Amino acid sequence: MKLERLLSIIILLLNRRMVQAKELAERFEVSIRTIYRDIDAINAAGIPIVTYQGTNGGIGLAEGYRLDRNILTNDELAAIVTALHSISTSYDKEQHQRLVEKINSVVLPAHEEEFHQKTNRVLIDYSPWGGSKHLRPKLQLIDEALDSCVLVNFTYSNAEGEVSQRIVEPHMLILKGRQWYLQAYCLEKGEFRLFKLKRMKELRIDHERTFIRRNPANQEHIEGKSKLKPSNVPEVVFRFQDEARHIAEEWFGIEELLPVEDGSWLVKKEYPENEWLYSFILSLGHHVEVLEPQHLRKIIASRATKIAKIYINDHAT
Repeated sequence: MKLERLLSIIILLLNRRMVQAKELAERFEVSIRTIYRDIDAINAAGIPIVTYQGTNGGIGLAEGYRLDRNILTNDELAAIVTALHSISTSYDKEQHQRLVEKINSVVLPAHEEEFHQKTNRVLIDYSPWGGSKHLRPKLQLIDEALDSCVLVNFTYSNAEGEVSQRIVEPHMLILKGRQWYLQAYCLEKGEFRLFKLKRMKELRIDHERTFIRRNPANQEHIEGKSKLKPSNVPEVVFRFQDEARHIAEEWFGIEELLPVEDGSWLVKKEYPENEWLYSFILSLGHHVEVLEPQHLRKIIASRATKIAKIYINDHAT
């Protein structure tokens, strides 16, 4: 806390010619004596701070000494605040809010209104509709493990429904495609793996077992060539009827739709072929048809037939 306070005092003095000790004491909820001890510490670090006596006196940087307060412009500071607000929608940390407060404190009064407008133009909300009471505790627990370099245990269910117990060295939290993943070194497999947080349960920290953080061999572990993007990634060609155009636009974006003479629309996208893909296609209903690849058409047809039989048999009884 003291280090944060010292840094905040320096930032304030870079942006204001003079600040009274009383104001600093009230801002940081410490005594005036503590503020003067902080000033001594800053002076000892080589940043010359002087006190000015009189009615309009206070604490300021020595005349002729200044750091470049324009290292970050107001636009750049606003971009940082916007990013912090956005990431905090699902990955909230106390440090994020403290940093926002520090940045807000260094904006000159004459620019405060403009700065506020810039930081409220965009909000990227990563949280799902209705919230997720299970995601935030997982993020907090994994974040704690990342800070402490301790092992994490959990039960994991993969895309095929196979359940296993995992012990991993957590390395990085990744948000990709609206999903949170944990990049970790799996002790059982002896390699880095990506685990979807939604598929984790019974998540526990092993405080007794620490580790020295390994370094993934290259960027592939983050981009996920072997895990987030498997080798089996066929191009799927969808055909949407015109009345379902809005569904195609919702999922793929207006620019991805290719018009066909009969009034339908084509969409071509690469997808890893797994249970999720089959379920996704079936969820689009009867307004969409898979044209390619042929083996995927057969899989969807077979599953659709099984679903139809359930309801046909139910109707017959």
